[in-house]
Amino acid sequence: MHTYLFVDGLDLVARSDSRMAGHAPERLLRPGGPLCPADTLRTAEVATQEWPEPGSDTLTFRVRLRGAAVIWSGLMYPGPDGRVVEEVRFCLEQYLGEVGRAYEALQGRPGR
Repeated sequence: MHTYLFVDGLDLVARSDSRMAGHAPERLLRPGGPLCPADTLRTAEVATQEWPEPGSDTLTFRVRLRGAAVIWSGLMYPGPDGRVVEEVRFCLEQYLGEVGRAYEALQGRPGR
């Protein structure tokens, strides 16, 4: 199972590099995991090469907390207007709520 990361309705992983597939949600969404913001800048590895065959390439970006905002930087994907998106910001409360909701849904799925 792969994680899809949507920002403004766009699949960040597929738009960044179509060879990539997002890591398992258990890996990305867990408390303290790569998407968990912190005061110090951290690099989040979110996907690995799957096409045309599995490989060692990875997709990473930086995650940090600045006040009441979570910032993903080091991005390079085309936005809806075709311009390159290099950074996105999220409201901390909404971000933590959505990541927590997704993690809880994952914990409640059959077979767990």
